[in-house]
Amino acid sequence: MSPRTASHRHRVLDDDAVLAQHGYPQELARRMSTFGNFAISFSVICVLAGCMSLFGFGLGAGGPAVMLWSWVAVGAMVLLLGLSLADVTSAYPTSGGLYFMADRLGGPLAGWFTGWLNLMGLLGAIAGIDYGAATFTAAFASLQWGVEPTDSTKMIIFAVILLLHGGLNALGVRVVNVLNSISVWWQMGGVTLIVGALFLAPAAHQSPEWVFTHFNNDTGISSPLLVCLVGSLLAGYTFCGYDASSHLSEETRQAQYAAPRGIIRSIYVSWIAGFVLLAGLLFSIQDYKGTQNSATGVPPAQIFIDVLGIPGAKLLLLVVIVAMLFCGNAEVAATARMVYAFSRDGALPFSATWRQVSSRTQTPVNGVWLAVGVAFLLALPALYSPAAYGAVTAINAVGMTPAYAVPVFLALRAGNRYQPGPWTLGRWRRPIGWIAVTYAAFITVVFCLPQTSPLTVQSMNYAGITLLVVLGLAWLMWLTRGRHNYRLPASRSTGQQTVLSQDVV
Repeated sequence: MSPRTASHRHRVLDDDAVLAQHGYPQELARRMSTFGNFAISFSVICVLAGCMSLFGFGLGAGGPAVMLWSWVAVGAMVLLLGLSLADVTSAYPTSGGLYFMADRLGGPLAGWFTGWLNLMGLLGAIAGIDYGAATFTAAFASLQWGVEPTDSTKMIIFAVILLLHGGLNALGVRVVNVLNSISVWWQMGGVTLIVGALFLAPAAHQSPEWVFTHFNNDTGISSPLLVCLVGSLLAGYTFCGYDASSHLSEETRQAQYAAPRGIIRSIYVSWIAGFVLLAGLLFSIQDYKGTQNSATGVPPAQIFIDVLGIPGAKLLLLVVIVAMLFCGNAEVAATARMVYAFSRDGALPFSATWRQVSSRTQTPVNGVWLAVGVAFLLALPALYSPAAYGAVTAINAVGMTPAYAVPVFLALRAGNRYQPGPWTLGRWRRPIGWIAVTYAAFITVVFCLPQTSPLTVQSMNYAGITLLVVLGLAWLMWLTRGRHNYRLPASRSTGQQTVLSQDVV
């Protein structure tokens, strides 16, 4: 046996021992590298999806100044929250992710509610990401073939995209890992191509003063402060999904190090790339109102048309669409692992079905198709009412952010009873943790604020109502099912985690 083979086997055995310490056997294929773990969270955050989909919203809710400066501020706070979550992830590297941490640190009820917030957030994310990809694809079809981008057309494209992502994820984690690795370079190259093409094109560009200070308010809200808070949601909605590194930890080698690093790197790389992308788009706006009211229905597409013409716009739209497809595929992978883990602990109806792992690919294939199917149902209201669709998909951000904060808060509350993993913030854990928890509570309130005035059925922000509905359903399910069926396995104090820390360090 070569030294390399022996070292590799030693790492796999250590990962399996740590998982066994938490009460689970190794069922999934542990084939993901440190880079692959980073790649899945980076693919899910996907600045080419979030920034592009919400660009029109940002133009109306504060304009360039709010879009850029809120990106800087929110990104910094999310990085602190990510650092704190990474600390807890190192101690609990399981597919259950957030709910498993919350259960171990705060008990079954904390785990149950965190799990449902996390799961609904992940399902809402699939619906939002893939429907966004369908919208951009419809815009491309309009430019290329003159196809009218109707709601029914978008829904058909959306269904095809979901089937594609379900099929790719059913092939196994090796395929997912390769696609996510390509996604990293596609996104970085895409941002470089878009910004480079816009800057080098022989077209007028806005001044730095305009880009960094221009304020625009089309919300009808009279308070500039409230408009700034609402405008910060472009960044708030985009910086979601980095818990994917945690959900894929049972398939990652050296998970106690790789998963925390994946969370942190995905945030700060996205933070930098997103700022460059937003600045590049804002510098290149030719007609503000024309961009907002683009016939394509996609404001960034109008910027591409105005600066580069139809052929260049179609090329850049294709770059964005492919990035969105990578993003949705990664989100399906993360959600399927959450479904698998939650079912493994008896939380979902028909758990025995959803927790099954394919003997061929060692992948939770049933969980994949459940995630895809529920995401389709969540997006169906878009055929009848944009407000209803917004209410359903709003749970993505308003559910995910509190779910990130709960295990961090519980670890802080546990004091010396919390035993960090080998990757830890050390003495910085408490000050960074409290700042992160405070931010998470604040931004969750912001997610629920009215975004326009006057309020109508169509313009109302349903995020708060959706959050209350999910919590109410979770409580009802706890009373009828959870308190009887949901339970984590007993942890085993084998000392393997300590051995791992000493071996690696």
